Amino acid sequence: MNVIAPNPRSNDPVEKGIACYLDEIIALRHDLHQYPELAFQELRTSKLVASRLSSWGYEVATGIAGTGIVATLRRGTGKKRIGIRADMDALPIEEASDLAYASSNPGVMHACGHDGHTSILLAAARYLAESGNFSGTLRLIFQPAEEIGAGARRMISEGLFERFPVDSVFGLHNWPGVSAGQFGFVTGSAMASVDQAVIRILGKGGHGAEPHRAVDPVLASASFITALQSVVSRNVDPQDMAVATVGSIHAGSASNVIPESVEMKLTMRAFSEPVRRLLQERIPALARAQAESFGAEADVNYRLGFPALVNHAKETAFARDVAYDALGLAAIEKDFRPRTASEDFAFMLQANPGSYLFVGNGDSAPLHSAHYDFNDAIIAPAARYWVRLAETFLTEDDG
Repeated sequence: MNVIAPNPRSNDPVEKGIACYLDEIIALRHDLHQYPELAFQELRTSKLVASRLSSWGYEVATGIAGTGIVATLRRGTGKKRIGIRADMDALPIEEASDLAYASSNPGVMHACGHDGHTSILLAAARYLAESGNFSGTLRLIFQPAEEIGAGARRMISEGLFERFPVDSVFGLHNWPGVSAGQFGFVTGSAMASVDQAVIRILGKGGHGAEPHRAVDPVLASASFITALQSVVSRNVDPQDMAVATVGSIHAGSASNVIPESVEMKLTMRAFSEPVRRLLQERIPALARAQAESFGAEADVNYRLGFPALVNHAKETAFARDVAYDALGLAAIEKDFRPRTASEDFAFMLQANPGSYLFVGNGDSAPLHSAHYDFNDAIIAPAARYWVRLAETFLTEDDG
């Protein structure tokens, strides 16, 4: 991995302050990595996070969406309120690393870096509590269940922003393949929507030697899978983005038997709501038409997941300016492009103005890989960024 060496001659008090306890934060990150917890099961993680925040003087509210936390710190007379969010949950993946702190929970690992996101925000939280120069209200949101797209929505439905109102909300995600510690900003659609469908093609089973007496759902399914990409290539504007993927297909158990049915599982992604609605309309219609052309039927269960993550222009410009002022132009990835992965922070951006940014993880395994590990070298610059973002937001003229 790329390593970011601290600058021993730096005059930045934030950099110096975080450096004083950086080893402790890295150890905490390793602890979180070793004891990962799945969505809505982040009991140990939540307890650890709440304990640290309480010890630093935050007002800590727990139990939001089960294991979610909101920590509040007020200072001065400023009226502005900023929210910063980190996710806490792990993935159902068997870790394949030889790390000394590898997961001790079989079949569960932090393969997306949420252990790092939580550690970054805790590092910033400590500095802001001990030395933060701001006037206003700081709210730190530690969210469960991002990986299943349910945590943000549930926190919001349980009154997150009514109980803990903010003027703007921000979040970040590490990104492998981007130079370690470099920040990426995208105005508008930054991550895709994600929806899922389960499609069953219902035919008539029979002997493989007598296909004329059966209605072959496998053949109908194959035709549908091939035709599916015509939605992307012929129905969607070429200047827009859409992804339709069949990730699972199951049919039969013997080579000489035509099965009664085939089940397919699909995922669909888009950057805009019109394209998302187009996929929702065209894919079920195509499945039914393809099935009917073979004398079969299609049963379609199309499930909406969460929308595209759309960054607000004003807040994204502000976030980029903070990075430039605090870290310099070299710390900003010039050509960072939207990602077709998905993020349920999208719901928070529907409820409040804000922005979701990215920080390079260096030359690491990809996200959701059994070999992935978060790069500890990016904790300090990312925490430093959160400090500067909060201080700048909460010291601007309230008018």
